[in-house]
Amino acid sequence: MKPDLKSMTRKQLEKLSTDIDIALARVSKKEMKLALAAAEKAAKAHGFTLTEVLPAGNPQKGSPTKAAKTRKNPGIPKFANPDDKTQTWTGKGRRPDWFLAAMQSGKSPDDLAI
Repeated sequence: MKPDLKSMTRKQLEKLSTDIDIALARVSKKEMKLALAAAEKAAKAHGFTLTEVLPAGNPQKGSPTKAAKTRKNPGIPKFANPDDKTQTWTGKGRRPDWFLAAMQSGKSPDDLAI
């Protein structure tokens, strides 16, 4: 039976919405258990346990997030500001203002190389 949404009051619609959210959560939990059982079965068929296949510490979360991945090492500086040697640039990415100013004043990248 399809409810007549147009004739329902706000309170009735909110109750229906809450009931739907609860039902969706229940179905999602059930499907998650089925998916986990299928994943365990597939891992076992290949000679592994699910904890061996998935990332350590949280077998139900899947792949690690970006924050969990290791950070890249910062690049090695190739150019330095002649006026302030603490300001450096790797030669990758946006050119710093001091580099652009030096280029406009007639210096070459070789003049700024470390």
